[in-house]
Amino acid sequence: MDGLGGSEKTPALAVGCGCTCSCGQGPATQDPAWGLEGVPSGDGGAGLIEEIRALEDRKSALAARQARLTVAFDLLQRRAQSIAGVPADQLGAGVGAQVALARRESPAKGSRLLGLAKALVTEMPHTLAALEAGQLSEWRATLLVRETACLSADDRCAVDEELAPDSGALAGSGDRALVGAARAAAYRLDPRSVAKRAAHAVTERYVCLRPAADTMCHLTALLPVSAGVAVHAALTRQADTLRSAGDIRSRGQIMADDLVERVTGTPGGISGIEIQLVMTDRTLFQGDSEPARLPGYGVVPGGWARSLLGPAGAAPANSESDASVSNASVPAGSLPGAVPSEAAADQAFTTWIRRLYTAPGSGELVAMDSRARLFPAGLRRFIEARDDTCRTPYCDAPIRHLDHIVPWHGGGATTAGNGAGLCEVCNHTKESPGWRAHPANAPNAPAGTSVLGGTSGPGRARHGIQLTTPNGHTYHSTAPPLPGSQRGSPATDPGHPEEIRYREDSSRRKELRHHAKVHRRALRSPRVAPLAA
Repeated sequence: MDGLGGSEKTPALAVGCGCTCSCGQGPATQDPAWGLEGVPSGDGGAGLIEEIRALEDRKSALAARQARLTVAFDLLQRRAQSIAGVPADQLGAGVGAQVALARRESPAKGSRLLGLAKALVTEMPHTLAALEAGQLSEWRATLLVRETACLSADDRCAVDEELAPDSGALAGSGDRALVGAARAAAYRLDPRSVAKRAAHAVTERYVCLRPAADTMCHLTALLPVSAGVAVHAALTRQADTLRSAGDIRSRGQIMADDLVERVTGTPGGISGIEIQLVMTDRTLFQGDSEPARLPGYGVVPGGWARSLLGPAGAAPANSESDASVSNASVPAGSLPGAVPSEAAADQAFTTWIRRLYTAPGSGELVAMDSRARLFPAGLRRFIEARDDTCRTPYCDAPIRHLDHIVPWHGGGATTAGNGAGLCEVCNHTKESPGWRAHPANAPNAPAGTSVLGGTSGPGRARHGIQLTTPNGHTYHSTAPPLPGSQRGSPATDPGHPEEIRYREDSSRRKELRHHAKVHRRALRSPRVAPLAA
């Protein structure tokens, strides 16, 4: 989730670098040619290249400074947790999450940045010195740390000294050459650890799904090399056979379709899985251009969503109302882009339409309450549809846990207002000592509007969460807008000044569009009149 509002205790530091961009001293102009001012005409851009290089060196130096500060913060947090009586095996919990929030990164990235900083500062002084001098970028320093992760602290220091990045020995080397040099040095020092690392890597096999552009996705599998080669060979062999038999699909298309059919056992991959596509009724029934949302993927075009449902828009809806949800069963067509076979062409699946009622303007879902400690199925679907991904700022991991924002043991109710979807890591981090969270208004909501309850009213802001770290820094998270709601509009009370100003601006824009249309008609009328005569 995005972190609206940022940290309320973050100081505004102006760090100048002496360049013409005046970094930290004011916003840059919107003119893309601003940097050309003062550059001699015969320079040929050499001055700009020198400044780009200087800025890159400065970025590396700042990354090294961030690493030192991160390690110092980790030590302070561990000391404070030890004094507070935290068990030794839990010291340092939540430090990576605080680093992530400060750097506007996901919690997983924050943990990696913390590990990178500790390795550079405590075990790889030459790499850190090269980073400070601008001889290495933060990414290349990360590669060196990653390739020596299996070594002991002494062996890692020895590899760092052997490679000596600060001496310029790796100047001009690409990423692959850098990784190769680190691997070779690590294997010479401790071949047993490197072999043990390779054996342990087999236990870390997994499959993941990541969104891609244009309603596509990346299905990735981390496999032992023997298994990966066997899978690829089987798909290639089948593709070559079908191409020889006259299949018009490309080799890659056949391999992709064959993979889907082998895994799901069904052409096209439709196997009764609920995908929970969220769209407005205007998009579904009236052909509106408002995009839809596919949980686990993100925003998809409205036309694509309608084609996924086939003739669903023409089906009547049964009314089985349940406060904010009602269901209807409709027949549907085949999945767009499915395998062009007879089985896929004849395939049909059942679509359930569940109506979600939202508040005007803000798009806030009508809430549902429960007296139980665990979230019932209907309320779970409700919160998952509202939150889409983990609600921790900057984390967009899939929702794994439904969490009471105010804990149940602390009097928190099982309501939509007090519920939030979190990933597993963020849920465990929230339970660490010193972390606090409570439902809060969105940053643009009027004072006095609470979201602690389980009901919604017209004009209320979208669901918000205020997260406070053990250090007292505060971050805000606002539920993403559902299809049909405007991201930038102030979801406030109709009488609030912000809402009045928003309505006035909208009215002014409509008036300007009307005048422009009248003006265009007036310009066209002299040319049309003689023809009419």
